[in-house]
Amino acid sequence: MEIYRERLSPTPWLFVATALLIPASLLVFLPISMVAGVIAAIVSYAAAVVILLATTPKLVVTSDELIAGRARLPRDVVGEVSAYRGAEATLQRGRLLDARAWLLIRGWIHPVVKVELRDDEDPTPYWLVSTRRPDELVAALARSSD
Repeated sequence: MEIYRERLSPTPWLFVATALLIPASLLVFLPISMVAGVIAAIVSYAAAVVILLATTPKLVVTSDELIAGRARLPRDVVGEVSAYRGAEATLQRGRLLDARAWLLIRGWIHPVVKVELRDDEDPTPYWLVSTRRPDELVAALARSSD
């Protein structure tokens, strides 16, 4: 049973920034041909948008596991779960980050949730995942472990 679902989709500003491919393509291909420039601009922007949308990961919490992108974590190894926002989230993604941690970080999503692992054989101490709704994710993980 699915308890929580979130899609870590890009922000609208990322699509606006990606639109800079349009003048770049025009700059390169307009000296060759006006038609080639317009076609190249449209195709390059459309390809960038498709790639951004196709590579958007999902966070799913079920009664059995946490799914973050393509990775799966059984609920019986989920330890302490904590949410971080603002400066604390920046510290978790930066200076306090353990190099062995498993990451699903998106630069346009600032809050993160830290999921500690209770598996002595796994060298990964915790998962750190970006989320727009950290409190809901923490609650869903707490609920799934009941």
